[in-house]
Amino acid sequence: MAVTVAGGGGGGGGAGGVWDSVVEITKVAQFKESDPLLWAMQLSSSLNSAGVSLPSTELAHVLVSYICWDNNVPILWKFLEKSLMLKIVPPFLLLSLLSDRVIPSRRLQPAAYRLYMELLKRYAFTLKCQIHDPDNQKVMKSIDAVLHLSENFGLPATEPFILVVEFIFTIVWQLLDASLDDEGLLELTPERESRWPTKPLEMEIDGCNDFDKERTEYQERLQNMNTVMAVEIIGQFLLNKVTSRIIYLARRNLPTHWVGFTQRIQLLGANSVALRNSKILTPEALLQLVSDTRIVFSQECNIKSPKNLHAVITFGSPACSAGLCHGVSCSALWLPLDIFLENVMDGYQVNTTSSVEIITGLIKTLQAINGTTWHDTFLGLLIAVLRLVQRERDLIEGPMPRLDPRLCILLSITPLVIVDLIDEEEAAPIDETECGSTNHWRENKGPGEHRSDLVSSLQVLGDYQGLLTPPQSVVSAANQAAAKAMLFLSGINIGSAYFECINMKDMPVSCSGNLRHLIVEACIARNLLDTSAYFWHGYVNGRIDQIPLSVPTQVPGWSSFMKGAAFTPTMINALVSNPASSLAELEKVFEIAVKGSEDEKISAATILCGASLIRGWNVQEHTIQFITRLLSPPAPADCDGSYSHLIDHAAMLNVLIVGIATVDCVQIFSLHGLVPQLACSLMPICEVFGSCVPNVSWTLPTGEEISAHAVFSNAFALLLKLWRFNHPPIEHGVGDVPTVGSQLTPEYLLSVRNSHLMSAESIHKDRNKKRLLAAASSSYPKPIFVDSFPKLKVWYRQHLRCIAATLSGLIHGTQVHQTVEELLNMMFRKINRGSQSLTSAVSGSSGSSGVVNEDNSLRPKLPAWDILEAVPFVVDAALTACAHGRLSPRELATGLKDLADFLPASLATIVSYFSAEVSRGVWKPAFMNGMDWPSPAANLLNVEEHIRRILATTGVDIPSLSAAGGSSPATLPLPLAAFVSLTITYKIDKASERFLNLAGPALESLAAGCPWPCMPIVASLWTQKAKRWFDFLVFSASRTVFLHNSDALVQLLKSCFTATLGLSTNSISSNGGVGALLGHGFGSHICGGISPVAPGILYLRVYRSIRDIVFVTEEILSLLMHSVREIASSGLPSEKLKNLKTATKNGMRYWQVSLAAAMTKVKLAASLGASLVWLSGGLGLVQSVIKETLPSWFISVHRSEQEGSDGFDGLVAMLGGYALAYFAVLCGAFAWGVDSSSSASKRRPKVLATHLEFLASALDGKISLGCDRATWRAYVSGFVNLMVGCTPTWVLEMDVEILKSLGKGLTQWNEQELAMALLGIGGIGAMGAAAELIIEHDL
Repeated sequence: MAVTVAGGGGGGGGAGGVWDSVVEITKVAQFKESDPLLWAMQLSSSLNSAGVSLPSTELAHVLVSYICWDNNVPILWKFLEKSLMLKIVPPFLLLSLLSDRVIPSRRLQPAAYRLYMELLKRYAFTLKCQIHDPDNQKVMKSIDAVLHLSENFGLPATEPFILVVEFIFTIVWQLLDASLDDEGLLELTPERESRWPTKPLEMEIDGCNDFDKERTEYQERLQNMNTVMAVEIIGQFLLNKVTSRIIYLARRNLPTHWVGFTQRIQLLGANSVALRNSKILTPEALLQLVSDTRIVFSQECNIKSPKNLHAVITFGSPACSAGLCHGVSCSALWLPLDIFLENVMDGYQVNTTSSVEIITGLIKTLQAINGTTWHDTFLGLLIAVLRLVQRERDLIEGPMPRLDPRLCILLSITPLVIVDLIDEEEAAPIDETECGSTNHWRENKGPGEHRSDLVSSLQVLGDYQGLLTPPQSVVSAANQAAAKAMLFLSGINIGSAYFECINMKDMPVSCSGNLRHLIVEACIARNLLDTSAYFWHGYVNGRIDQIPLSVPTQVPGWSSFMKGAAFTPTMINALVSNPASSLAELEKVFEIAVKGSEDEKISAATILCGASLIRGWNVQEHTIQFITRLLSPPAPADCDGSYSHLIDHAAMLNVLIVGIATVDCVQIFSLHGLVPQLACSLMPICEVFGSCVPNVSWTLPTGEEISAHAVFSNAFALLLKLWRFNHPPIEHGVGDVPTVGSQLTPEYLLSVRNSHLMSAESIHKDRNKKRLLAAASSSYPKPIFVDSFPKLKVWYRQHLRCIAATLSGLIHGTQVHQTVEELLNMMFRKINRGSQSLTSAVSGSSGSSGVVNEDNSLRPKLPAWDILEAVPFVVDAALTACAHGRLSPRELATGLKDLADFLPASLATIVSYFSAEVSRGVWKPAFMNGMDWPSPAANLLNVEEHIRRILATTGVDIPSLSAAGGSSPATLPLPLAAFVSLTITYKIDKASERFLNLAGPALESLAAGCPWPCMPIVASLWTQKAKRWFDFLVFSASRTVFLHNSDALVQLLKSCFTATLGLSTNSISSNGGVGALLGHGFGSHICGGISPVAPGILYLRVYRSIRDIVFVTEEILSLLMHSVREIASSGLPSEKLKNLKTATKNGMRYWQVSLAAAMTKVKLAASLGASLVWLSGGLGLVQSVIKETLPSWFISVHRSEQEGSDGFDGLVAMLGGYALAYFAVLCGAFAWGVDSSSSASKRRPKVLATHLEFLASALDGKISLGCDRATWRAYVSGFVNLMVGCTPTWVLEMDVEILKSLGKGLTQWNEQELAMALLGIGGIGAMGAAAELIIEHDL
């Protein structure tokens, strides 16, 4: 017999001689039936003499080759067992060799298979004693060679502990496939065969001639017993603490293989007779061992002591799941969502990113961090949006978004968010639930479960009647939705035409609907629900037996329009007033807008900008897309470039632009993420019509005539609303630190729009990106750049130069100089200053006449771009003349108004010029005395008093707030005085609205940047003009206090924390939570002439103008830590804390409940702080906080406010650490997301790696810390806990060496469980380190 030895000799003499000697010793012992111990001692002595080190890999090969199968006798198996016991062979290698030889021959050699499994049970679970072998790496490589681990799993055989994972996983899988094969189940697998050898490679004939019946029956019984035993060993591997975690590493890092493995386990559990015959393992228990809900790395979350308090740092702990929301409503879990929703209602800001995308990311973040079910997540989302709608049921009047954008979020944006979330779940790969999981503690359900969670959440939503009351403007729509459900349940089949013909008051029963009915209809329209929702208990009040008979057969409306009714004025008015209910209706209108006559095109455009845009929630995204497509009509095939085809569409384009120019419409475009595309559509219109000489006009069906100047001005004014051009230069980086957030510019808007075209490769899994791509490609399928619009680019560069430096460059005799003179003559044609006109006095020319013909035909017939180029010089000349007394303030205002009336777009350049000049501070003040300039005296004191009361009720007390209405006269910087005088010349009507909406924010921003009390003066002047805007103007003026007084800002931030946490003595905010932070909006018309303004509302309307965001961040951090102390002192009184030193049962229970209550509020405080930081500075500030602010805080020394109070400081320090951990992770999650779907997530690895390196270095003692040790320990354990439990994708992105270093530091703290959890989800690179930690510490 020849014996093959893998791996060559083992030292000393000839290799063949050594192993021949081993075989000879074994033969003799076998023949003599020697004692196995004696054989082992003799063998060891012989090998030691030959210089072979033990345990020997070569010996394992020799012994297995000798036994299988020429010498398969019981005595040799005893020899094998003794060699394992005395460690003269590596156990894992021997088991590998046996599995490779025994399992394929198990049917012919059932006794050997039985003995092999007995050895498995004894030695496969003793991992710890085997990893310290100095030849461990060599042994594992030998195992790899035997079982082909690297080849099977596709991983390099470079790290021995990765091979350990593969070895354990392979052994279990071999037993699994063998068991399936033995029961004839392997044929039912997709592959229909095993990936491991389960049958002999050669025909073995031993015993084939033995037809002894009893022996055959014995063999069969033994085979059946072996199958049962194999199944039970599989269960032992999955149940054993160490091996189950080793297998879990394979589960996380070998997802494709794990899918195949679990499929086989499920097949075994469902069909195995052997499993049902087992006395120690049931099919249910086996399936549970590999189920998604059995997460090996989760930690016990019982609050027993401060040491394991980090277990409740996640909201997913059992304590929170059980509903322990001590003192604060569970709705506080969604506080960041409420803050974001209220933030996007700021009419002064438009977003380039779709709210669908932001809210979807935010919902995924909060669901992961809170650990809530998707039922609770959907319910939290719906309640937050309903709160948004109810917060401003009675909005104050003013140029601000009203109810329609809030309803847009509720009934259009939110259903689209839910669609995206459900699409993502249903399109997810099978193994994503684990390998791409964002939360180990989350409820893991199968595909399609999100839909049922949505249904259950909508059913529960009916219990929140207070939130469901519809605003007056949508009562009719809600009643129709309820009536539709009642008619359906009654079996009455009617179309939408019925509701166009009937008044709800004529219905035989009350059809009282609410906002839930509208939400359900929105979900049905997007295929999230079906009409089975109508059968929900309590959804409708009853049924309808009959319908009113006195109903007109047909009235103008969408139904008759779809049936081909004529496009009459009455029909058009009906379609404008009532929203479309289906995409088909919109498509027909769009077709008319493309192919109809000129009048029909204009009418179709009017319809699209009517109720379908504002209240057509079920099809709103389609309406917006059709409008953007019409704003970019395709060029005809014969267009040679010498003439723009846009001119032929002037009337329709103007109707569209005017129709969407309102504050609400712009906000709706912003919510849907179409601002970049809208800007891209407006730029060509501005370029073309701004280059036209205004010698042509178009007549609208209303009889109104519009010129090229009008089309340009309307388009240009709308374009400028889409980026923050009107903010003072101090916010463009002139001076100190630039303001919060990135500046929107034409280039940036186009780059965002172009990025929508570039996202084609990812649209298959992101419906929102599909929508944006469709909108972008349908207008201009290729990227567009500012260079495509040279006139716009020239104006933009001039605008930037005007901001950066004083005006210069006007050269005498040039076309620009001539235009300046023509404009000045037009503006001040009634002014005669003797021999020299205003124009010549400014420009130095003596040839112009002092008297100008007032005939409008003499107005400059110049393109708009040429006029805009001259406007800064015109305004500078006029302002200079006024400053030197050559022009009265009234004449200045009148002249500027004439210029703005001539070319409304010039208002933008006037704004730009005044904003720049105010910041320079070179102009003398203007005395607002009522003679030269308008006087604010009539109501200035009243305005100031209201400002003080608003601040006081918000918790801000500023004694130094000086009164402008005192002895000193009211003054404004001359440019500001001129600007406000110009704005109050406008009428407050629909025609002026779009231009006031452009000038208004600029005026407020400009006045806010001037010394106090400029803003109250401006507000006083405007309240005289628009008395019904008083509340809005006073509130706007109150915001500027925080820009001039940092102490006021600190007080406001503190009010936000105390109100949210319920720490305030104010009865309104003593309960804390969302309501206390955001309240019910603002207004002075509610109670006694003043209503307290919620601090959160005030901060959300202030923060964009705050320059020193570093100061804001530091204050938020300081207030967070102060709040922790307040929470601890209010939740754990010191006298009760002393009593907790006695470990009584009641004392321990009080400890648990009090700590849980404190932790709930601590997390709420951290959530508020993170939300404010994220909103205040965006991605850049968040990354600065994580990279710089937090490390600096830990290094700095912090003194306790109340040192030495019976351990109280230790508790505060610990809670503070957890608060900072939650704050840091939430900041990162808000900015980057918990997964890799956002573009911002690409910046995450570098920043996070820097922070983790800091943690690891500090743990290693390389960095000295100044903070309390308890704070530091709580922070590190909390931060890592949250990453492991809520953001595992973050861990996967980290360098393995950083994770190993951090894991080492945690191990030194005896936090082996946490270190193992961190490494366990760190990817394949960290798998070996995780396995080593599991084995080393028996985790």
